[in-house]
Amino acid sequence: MSIGPRAGVSGMGVGMTLPVMEPHITPETLHEWTTLIDAGPYSCLSFGERIAFDNPDALTLLGAVAAWTSRVPIATTVVVPQLHDPVMLAKALATGDRLAGGRLSVGLGVGGRDEDYAAVGADLADRTMADLAERASVLRRVWAGENLTGATRPVGPAPHREGGPELLVGTHGVRTLRHSARWADGLAGMTLDADVAGTAATFDVARAAWAEADRPAPRLTTSFWFALAETSADPREQVHRHLRHYMNWIPASFVDALAPTAGFAGTLAELRALLARFADIGADEVQLIPTSDDPRQVELVAELLG
Repeated sequence: MSIGPRAGVSGMGVGMTLPVMEPHITPETLHEWTTLIDAGPYSCLSFGERIAFDNPDALTLLGAVAAWTSRVPIATTVVVPQLHDPVMLAKALATGDRLAGGRLSVGLGVGGRDEDYAAVGADLADRTMADLAERASVLRRVWAGENLTGATRPVGPAPHREGGPELLVGTHGVRTLRHSARWADGLAGMTLDADVAGTAATFDVARAAWAEADRPAPRLTTSFWFALAETSADPREQVHRHLRHYMNWIPASFVDALAPTAGFAGTLAELRALLARFADIGADEVQLIPTSDDPRQVELVAELLG
C-alpha cells in the first residue's frame, strides 16, 4: 500500500534520505534537511539504522522527525528487529506512527554487520529470515492489542492506523524475497550501482512471489547513493569519500573497487533521466541517499521534481 503522495517522475514517488551517515552531523543540519524535505514535493523522508557508528539512533530520530514535519511520509529503511526487544520496538514504532499521524512506513531487515549484533549483545544465530518473520509477527500482534506479556494491560499505544504501519522487507536475495512474501507488504530495496535492469529483475521476483502467496501486489521501492555536479566539484569523489566513511567495516580495497560505479554521480538532467528509467520498470518509489550534508541538494532535486 502507498501512504503518501506520488511526486516526481511519471507518477513514481521520489523520496529523500536524511544524511545521517555523514560524519559530524548536527541536530541543526538534520532539522534543516527535514523541514526542506517536508516543504518539497518528496514522497517520503527516509533514514536507516546502524548501531556501531556515530549516526543518530533511528528510533529517537523518528520522534524528532515526526514533530518537525506535518506532510511528508516517514520511512525507516531499515530497522533490524534482532537488535531490539520486539515488544519495545513495537511500542516505539507505534508511538512514532501516532506522533506522525499515520505517516510511518517501516523497512525491516536482518542487517549485514556482525559488529552491530555484537554491540547490543544480540545473537548472530537469530540473523535469519525466519526469525525476522517471527519478529514482524510480534510487531503486528502488539499493534493489534494482543497481550503478549501477561501484564495487566496490553502494551500500547495503539498505532495511528489500524493494523499499524506498512512493513517492507529490506533484502537483496531472491530466496529471502520469496520468503518475505508471507508477511511483508512490499520491498524496501537498495541498488549499489543504480542498476535499473537488476532492479527490474528483483521487482519481477517480488511480483511473482506475492502473487504465489495470494497477497496483494507488493509496494516496490528502491534506493541508491547520489552526488550532484551542481553541488560538488567532483561528484564521483564525493560518493567515494562517503563510502570510505560509511562502509568502514569492509576492507578499504573493496570500497575503492566499488566506488567508481556505486550509486549516481552526475548532473540533475542525468538524474532525471535515470529516475525516468526506474519509473518505466514500475517502481513505486525511489529514495535518494545523499553522500554529503549540503542542503542545496534537497532544494535542487525538489526543483527537478516540481
